[in-house]
Amino acid sequence: MTLFGLHLCNQMLLPLLQPLPETVTLLEDIVVEYVTELVHKAQDIASKRGKLLTEDFLFLIRKDFPKLHRCTELLSMNEELKQARKAFEVDEEKLATVD
Repeated sequence: MTLFGLHLCNQMLLPLLQPLPETVTLLEDIVVEYVTELVHKAQDIASKRGKLLTEDFLFLIRKDFPKLHRCTELLSMNEELKQARKAFEVDEEKLATVD
């Protein structure tokens, strides 16, 4: 992989690419604040129904297409993983009963 045409495997460049601890802390604070606000908004929406659902979060980010696309992509991958685990568990149970 290259950065500005420079090869990243160069040992002299790697320390330059490490963020300052203050930067990491600031970014963490921003992300935590964003997620907290998003959860509170989703809880407000769900309070009428009494149950917090994934769709509440999707509703909140519906106008932010990159986030919405990424979330739906991750949700579908999660569903595929669940199905694969379920199929694997069934195969294990069949093998255990055969032995």
